[in-house]
Amino acid sequence: MKAVKLLGATAVAAVLAGGYAWAQSKTLTVVSWGGAYTKSQVEAYHKPFIAKTGIQIKSEDYDGTVAPIKAQVQSGKVTWDVVDVELADAVRMCDEGLLEKIDVKALPAGADGKSAADDFIKGTLHDCAVSTILWSTIYAYDGAKFTGAKPTTIADFFDTTKFPGKRGMRKTAKINLEFALMADGVPAAEVYKVMKTKEGIDRAFKKLDSIKKDIVWWEAGAQPPQLLGDGQVVMTTAYNGRIFDAALKDNKPFVIVWDGQVWDLDLWVVPKGSPNKDAALDFLKFATTTEALAEQAKWISYAPARLSSIPKVGKFNDGKTDMAPHMPTSPANFKNAVQNDYLFWADKADELGKQFNTWLAK
Repeated sequence: MKAVKLLGATAVAAVLAGGYAWAQSKTLTVVSWGGAYTKSQVEAYHKPFIAKTGIQIKSEDYDGTVAPIKAQVQSGKVTWDVVDVELADAVRMCDEGLLEKIDVKALPAGADGKSAADDFIKGTLHDCAVSTILWSTIYAYDGAKFTGAKPTTIADFFDTTKFPGKRGMRKTAKINLEFALMADGVPAAEVYKVMKTKEGIDRAFKKLDSIKKDIVWWEAGAQPPQLLGDGQVVMTTAYNGRIFDAALKDNKPFVIVWDGQVWDLDLWVVPKGSPNKDAALDFLKFATTTEALAEQAKWISYAPARLSSIPKVGKFNDGKTDMAPHMPTSPANFKNAVQNDYLFWADKADELGKQFNTWLAK
């Protein structure tokens, strides 16, 4: 086993150290979601990669939509080299030929010597994408706004009689429909079975109707903590890492409700026709090693996608806060969780997106 470990480390070193003289002046454009999440990537991936290779990284933020990637590839004017995307979008874009293929065998072995195929959590490696994190959409509330009963279930988010006040929700069909059905009594394990029927989708929209007048829509991940902090909403759906960051670093009285969380993956992809394809793939390999993924968990509460990274998750970068209890996959948080059905959304995103926009306009 030691020989295997040494071989894996040597191979990674050779990939990262060799052949970079030609690329010292190159700049990679790495695109992600901004805020605390991009900060975690800059610290765990960008800075070490720059130091190791001399290749500079230009970090850009986007809204997570497929449209700009599709437009770049189809126009033949690709300016983004590596993009952080959600799983349904990665599968969809790969099927449409918008992404470069990724050879799993070329990914570095784990710190324990296991091949990438065996070390990555099942379902996190794909033809055109490599996962970095497991994250969740949850809802959170401002603890200062509730002096009596506290929200504890996904149904409470939709109960504006018991818990009056505005709700923040992402301006998209995905996840909102899942939350609505669970709040309406559909068991977590049956959510997508129900969503595959017209009656199920109608039921979800009917539940959303019950709070429509109280919804404040958000589109970027940094917005939910701001909405809570500014008092524009008393509860909001959000990415768990954003709420953790606001509560810990900004000392906000925000509380996460894990019941009904919908967990998902984020993955690196390389748009088809990237002008820096080789360097982009090398960055991707660097940014999915055991150590790099564990390092990201020091900066945000998202679980690493490699098994060998999990034991290396320690404290937050403050040196005080244990990160394990704040991960979506912590047993206490994972009791009533739904995995985003990426195949469902890869197939239904356009159709349900149009239905959602029609519903919004009513």
